[in-house]
Amino acid sequence: MKIRFNGEVETLLQGIERLAPALGVTLSSEEDAIQVQVSHLARGLSASWDGAAGRIGYTEKHQFFRALSLFVQHYKQGEPFRVEEEQHFRQVGPMFDVSRNAVLTVESFKQMLDMLALMGMNTVMLYMEDTYTIDGEPYFGYMRGRYSFYELKEIDDYADQYGIEAFPSIQTLAHMEEFLKWEPVFHYKDTKGALLVGDERTNQLVERMIKAVSAPFRSKKIHIGMDEAEELGRGRYLDRNGFSERFDIMTAHLDRVLAVVRSQGLQPMMWSDMFLKIASGAEGRDYDTETTIPEEMASRIPSGVDMVYWDYVHTEREDYEKLIAAHRPIGSRLIFAGAVWIFNTFGVNYGLSLTASDTALQVCKEQGIDEVYATMWGDDGNEGNPFAALLGLQLYAEHAYTAGQPTAAQLAERVKQCTGMDAESFLLQKDLDETPGAEPNNSKQSNPSKFLLYQDVLLGLFDHQIAGLELNSHYAQLEARILSKRVPGDKLDHVLDVPEKLCAVLKLKSEQGIALKAAYDAGDREALRHAALVELPAIAEAVRALRAAHRTVWLRTFKPFGWEVIDIRYGGVLSRLDTAAYRLLEYADGRLGRIEELEQERLVYSSANRFNNRGLGWCSYYYRMASPNVFYHVVNPF
Repeated sequence: MKIRFNGEVETLLQGIERLAPALGVTLSSEEDAIQVQVSHLARGLSASWDGAAGRIGYTEKHQFFRALSLFVQHYKQGEPFRVEEEQHFRQVGPMFDVSRNAVLTVESFKQMLDMLALMGMNTVMLYMEDTYTIDGEPYFGYMRGRYSFYELKEIDDYADQYGIEAFPSIQTLAHMEEFLKWEPVFHYKDTKGALLVGDERTNQLVERMIKAVSAPFRSKKIHIGMDEAEELGRGRYLDRNGFSERFDIMTAHLDRVLAVVRSQGLQPMMWSDMFLKIASGAEGRDYDTETTIPEEMASRIPSGVDMVYWDYVHTEREDYEKLIAAHRPIGSRLIFAGAVWIFNTFGVNYGLSLTASDTALQVCKEQGIDEVYATMWGDDGNEGNPFAALLGLQLYAEHAYTAGQPTAAQLAERVKQCTGMDAESFLLQKDLDETPGAEPNNSKQSNPSKFLLYQDVLLGLFDHQIAGLELNSHYAQLEARILSKRVPGDKLDHVLDVPEKLCAVLKLKSEQGIALKAAYDAGDREALRHAALVELPAIAEAVRALRAAHRTVWLRTFKPFGWEVIDIRYGGVLSRLDTAAYRLLEYADGRLGRIEELEQERLVYSSANRFNNRGLGWCSYYYRMASPNVFYHVVNPF
């Protein structure tokens, strides 16, 4: 498809040339090329073809690239067309978690930005707890794949060619475990993850953090974090200063942080959850939809900082309406952050993600919230892949350019155009966790794709919760479905490689512990011998193939730092399979009187289970999936 662009396109050419191969477009000056006139509009964007010539109109730079993708999409249908759109969110984009083991390489970031440009996104947030460089703090991001100034600047420059505003999101209060774990920086530490606020050394650190992380970016925006700081003031701060209310500690610290931010000419935003939780008296991490922030509290919250209301689980519009209303007394500008659930799983919980996001984004439009983000957290090691989340990001883009709710057909057409992968292929990944026993749309966030891989076949911690569900069959069928969608050579085909290989493991391993327990209870030594000599080695071989595929995908997507964690986990699975086979043979051959692990009664893992309609099960931590015993003992968590 040869196109000749006419008009003022000099500032767009670099982006056009980068995107042309993915669009199947060749830039040409030849007479037989499609003539496309490019012009500025007073509002919105447009793409049209009248059978003889084409037009693309745009207001903001980023809108041109969405209009270009729309032009190519509709031109392929072979009929004249005219598409006009307005942008209903002033800013829309993803938040990439580059702090939980998986730090996207600069090249991966560029590949992601290419697709975001075609979607029409105009902002991107980089969540960095300690994965950026601070002069004079060698332990900050040490061995964690931290970005250099020049890497962040390269990402920012690349985003800017598409009119996408990149900016940093950091932590200036809690969620600093990975930095504070180092003994040489103990002086900054209140609790395991919270900074020792009020200490002058901490104040100086925060100032250097803000200066260092903002320097590579054109944007004046900065996210200063401050979420989930429930432990604030309960460690060394308490020893030094005695008891103080968390609200008082937090607002005093926020004042200091904002003074630094303002001195740098930056516009801050922060997570809002702690104010709502303090107002409700909540000790956990969930919002109370009936919370009201008292006027006295609201008046003491520092002004001049945008509040980011994050919400990843609600599916009813009334919940969003109540929680948005609960934020209003603060008086700050409100931003919304939803999620595409790649947290704590090998797949993507699209059932929950698409349902919750669809509702939330429609309410945001009605409530006048004009800045929205799709978070993609990488909790507990980040086995997931942000490229697998592109269907969810596409939904955010389509909401941004649709007054009402985008249709499933619209979403499918656009994601195929922008990413090259069809919606069905993305959605297959939800079935890694949306299994028999899960609630509809996996609304209770079951993550069997992770706990069934890591749980021990002799200990069977989750076996009672999955008994009778025929999960081996589920994963065998899913493996076949994924294989049918693979297109070797496609730019995103690698996204399906790990899910396919994981299914090859789980079709053998999911119910293995149940089978071993049943054979042991029945005294069937021959069945146990067969398991030791045939079944467990077959599982181990499938795990080795999964590990090799995962390593290949990881090293083409992320920096190498962090892969060692996943490598160790795979090694643990293989070692335990080997030990299980050894013990089964010892028993089958009469050298062992009993297998104590198989003597134990199987209990439900937690109160979240299918017997009370709370899903198949959820666990947030690998080490609790692998064993009920002590991985580490903390003498002094502070």
